[in-house]
Amino acid sequence: MTDFAADSILVLLDLTPSGELAKSSAGLLGAAAGAGTPVALVVASAERQQALAEAAAGLGATVVLVADGADAMSALSVPLVDALAAAAALVRPDAILVSNSIEGRDVAGRYAARTRSALCVDAVGISRDDEGVVAHHSVYGGAYNVDSAPTFGAAVITVRQGAVDARAEAQPVVVEQLAVEASGAPAATIESFEEAVVASSRPELRGAGKVVAGGRGLGSGEKFSLVDDLADALGAAVGASRAAVDAGYVPYSYQVGQTGVSVSPQLYVALGISGAIQHKAGMQTAKTIVAINKDGDAPIFEIADFGVVGDLFTVVPQLIAALEANKAK
Repeated sequence: MTDFAADSILVLLDLTPSGELAKSSAGLLGAAAGAGTPVALVVASAERQQALAEAAAGLGATVVLVADGADAMSALSVPLVDALAAAAALVRPDAILVSNSIEGRDVAGRYAARTRSALCVDAVGISRDDEGVVAHHSVYGGAYNVDSAPTFGAAVITVRQGAVDARAEAQPVVVEQLAVEASGAPAATIESFEEAVVASSRPELRGAGKVVAGGRGLGSGEKFSLVDDLADALGAAVGASRAAVDAGYVPYSYQVGQTGVSVSPQLYVALGISGAIQHKAGMQTAKTIVAINKDGDAPIFEIADFGVVGDLFTVVPQLIAALEANKAK
């Protein structure tokens, strides 16, 4: 039986539909390493457990707990909560980190309700003070930075994808099989699922390191191709404001904001986006924000690190040409 460190932080790692570690894993383990000793939990089929444990150790997990994922393939969320409860009872962590993905939020909420634990959602980072682990949040559209921490017990913290830059050092592979007792809690039944594969040379919007987003200022769906062109030149994902989505320029899956995807890339380029509070809520934690808009009074300039006041149909083609020329050198 493994002896777990007194400052252990338990990290539940998401899996993709194809059975690989989700991209959020590196940031979760990096955040945990900055505030304690990362212990990973992977719920997967028996034949995948060793490979996933090795991948988790490579991302910084000092110990990887593995649990059988057969039930998780047929019942929604509850088997993952059962495994998380068993892992927490074994490790007795100072905090539990979960990705702020759709599945992660569901598991975190269920676990917190079951165990009467404090739930800190959509954190952009964590740290440790004299009393324990503290979650950091960007709220009200980024207008305020606030901290949250439980008065007792281990906090359950969901971490925004792409928000944490820190990466942990690779560790030797230490795997421990976790015994999980089914709770019998009601769960929706999964009859079947299949991975929807979208062929694209661009990164996925959620968790992308670079994002180029377009707003109503593009004028039409056809002209939105300018956003695609700049994204391709930068190797970035493509996003959009709610106004652009409502206007029918692009699908809802592109929407960045309070009712869309929250992103925290290294670079966020906003083209023709005014900067409504709803949009800023989903991107204001980006490390560098570049705004291009012909309206010099647009609210987006209040949070931009670099701003260009001008016609984006003149500025962006010149920017793309400069990027391509630089690549050719």
